[in-house]
Amino acid sequence: MTQTFVRLAGRVEPAFQSATMLEASARLPEGLYTTLRTYRGRGILRPEAHAARLSRRGFTLGRDEILFVLREALDRTAFPETRVRLTYAPPELFVSVEPFEPLPAALYGSGVACVTLPLAREDPGAKSTSFIATAARAYAELPEGIQEGLMVAADGSILEGLSSNVFFVAFGSLFTEGARVLPGVTRSLVLEVAAGVLPVREEALNRSSLKDADEAFLSSVSRGILPVVRIDGAGLGRGVPGPIAQILGARLQSLATREVVVV
Repeated sequence: MTQTFVRLAGRVEPAFQSATMLEASARLPEGLYTTLRTYRGRGILRPEAHAARLSRRGFTLGRDEILFVLREALDRTAFPETRVRLTYAPPELFVSVEPFEPLPAALYGSGVACVTLPLAREDPGAKSTSFIATAARAYAELPEGIQEGLMVAADGSILEGLSSNVFFVAFGSLFTEGARVLPGVTRSLVLEVAAGVLPVREEALNRSSLKDADEAFLSSVSRGILPVVRIDGAGLGRGVPGPIAQILGARLQSLATREVVVV
């Protein structure tokens, strides 16, 4: 069950309940949104980054406002761990919460499969709720056993996942599109922990170059760093999760442990 609260006039009040986060988002007005999770029950990672991605078009939110609504929502629900979606449709700020259930650990050991899709965001700079329905339709059409759909531009560039960013290890560097994708909070953390591990190139890998990729992985707040071993039915590298994903995954977990803000 997903519970949605709304902040109005300095107060956070219950708004409605929905069966899923997707249904909750469908009932909200169009706006910008960001998704996060808790660590150890009440820990939030980089609240200022989530506030920044909700601040556009002359409306701004501060770190303290984000922490306030999160504290109120977590007080009322008290899940062991929580997945949160903040939706900002000025002047209203909605917070939808549901229990956070991590992916099975086995997927990180075996890796997952993805497919490419001829799709892209109209405005990559804004995480708009208008894309949620588009992504939901695309997910519903994915073949069984596929974890993510990877959006591909007309020039063959692999941009990002429907709800993730994607990285490739190829030619001795870490590739990820920078200009034409949503600047995910977890994506920025991956770039941070990759410093000193291998060179980073913020440019897309072309679909025609997948054969040259040694490994690939997805990043998102719910997945962390999730290895990808097959794309469009073809294996990547040795067909098993690679060492870079494992190294960066451990570094990301260490960063999260050190830097969470308790609300």
